[in-house]
Amino acid sequence: MFGLEQKSPKILVIGDLMIDHYIWGDCNRISPEAPVQVVEVKSESNRLGGACNVANNLLALGAQVYVCGVVGDDADGRWLVGALQDLGADIAYIFVDSNRPSTKKSRVVISNQQVLRVDRESRARVDSKLLQKIYENLNTLITQVDCVIISDYDKGLLSDTFTQEIISLARSERKFVLCDPKGCDYSKYKGATLLTPNKKEATLATGIEISDDETLLQAAKKLKEMCALEISLITLSEDGIGIFDDCVCKKIPTFAQEVYDVTGAGDTVIAALGFGLSAGLDIYKASEFANSAAAVVVAKVGSASATHIEIDRYIHTHGQDVGGGKLLDKIQMRDMIESLRHNNQKVRIVFTNGCFDILHRGHVQYLKQARALGDILIVGLNSDDSITRLKGEGRPINTQEDRAFLLSGLECVDYVVIFDEDTPRDLIAFLAPDVLVKGADYEGKEIAGSEFVKDVRLIDFVEGKSSTNIIEKIRSM
Repeated sequence: MFGLEQKSPKILVIGDLMIDHYIWGDCNRISPEAPVQVVEVKSESNRLGGACNVANNLLALGAQVYVCGVVGDDADGRWLVGALQDLGADIAYIFVDSNRPSTKKSRVVISNQQVLRVDRESRARVDSKLLQKIYENLNTLITQVDCVIISDYDKGLLSDTFTQEIISLARSERKFVLCDPKGCDYSKYKGATLLTPNKKEATLATGIEISDDETLLQAAKKLKEMCALEISLITLSEDGIGIFDDCVCKKIPTFAQEVYDVTGAGDTVIAALGFGLSAGLDIYKASEFANSAAAVVVAKVGSASATHIEIDRYIHTHGQDVGGGKLLDKIQMRDMIESLRHNNQKVRIVFTNGCFDILHRGHVQYLKQARALGDILIVGLNSDDSITRLKGEGRPINTQEDRAFLLSGLECVDYVVIFDEDTPRDLIAFLAPDVLVKGADYEGKEIAGSEFVKDVRLIDFVEGKSSTNIIEKIRSM
């Protein structure tokens, strides 16, 4: 939908680097020593948190990522740097400070529910000499990147002076600067392209209690004025993103269906915004992209990231347009397949086709079986003109738009593409799916397009179920 799969912008992430440490366990009893739960530890895992999670999200989207921050001279710091390097981030701008520990947040999770968090950190300001060294190292890099993301968790790196120096340098080079702010005083972020405060943070920073569209507008306007922002926006959790535009605050909605854990959702939003803007999207499209990425992430447990495949799947499942975002033309469909294969060479694309004039039980059962044969099911749908040629005047009963809409409403159908030819041979040759599925009545017959696929499967129909029978029954009445 966004056409960003082949984009690879250069993005610098500056901020507080940390580890999100998870302790996974079960609880079946209360301690005899105190009225607290006894957790039986089943496993432990480290994940990238804070600015590292922003970098992780960008890497998952295919950006070239440079990470800048400070870690301690300890095992946690070495793990963090190694993990970023393994993911493909440039770690040349990460500095070691032996006078402070690496930041680590340990969360105890029982049955996917976080019950306790323990923080190991220092919030003391990073030494000014080290900050000057960092700034000097960034001078040349900032001229080469497309965007700078400042991820502030108030752990000592982003002093007012240092933050302003970075913003001024980046803006003098006409680079995007996105800041995830902390605290109540946002003057340190003055001159940035945009900030990403949530509703509570924006309320604290502006002194305006956000309770409706009018107060949202007032807060967004005040943020823009007091921080000299190019774009003023406020993230609204399940309500999406509010963007100040002239005299109104436009809302870019989200459609998250399941929320398991909001940890790191803000990191995903700012990463996706930075990626989208750097790749050429305007702020509205970039916000739609960010909302979709965040919706993917909150459906997972723990700090997580979203890939283009996951974002596309989310959009195609929850989209609001005709076909719910699943209806593509053949060029879009081929680009989508190429993108899927670029990101996952083992993905198995299944194709089937038909008129699907009046959707019935036989169709649904057939399509479910077809979907089970691979990872993605594409349905080639005969156009109205082709059905008239094949079945005569009076057919189809339902238009191609209505038929596509109904097919797209089925969970087992991933994509729909309409074709105008009498057979799908040319479409199959163009898309080159892995598996072609047809009805069992094609046993022993020539199957159009079979020479362009690796595998042909035949599926039995439900006896007595067909659009033609239903139409004849209705007409006889």
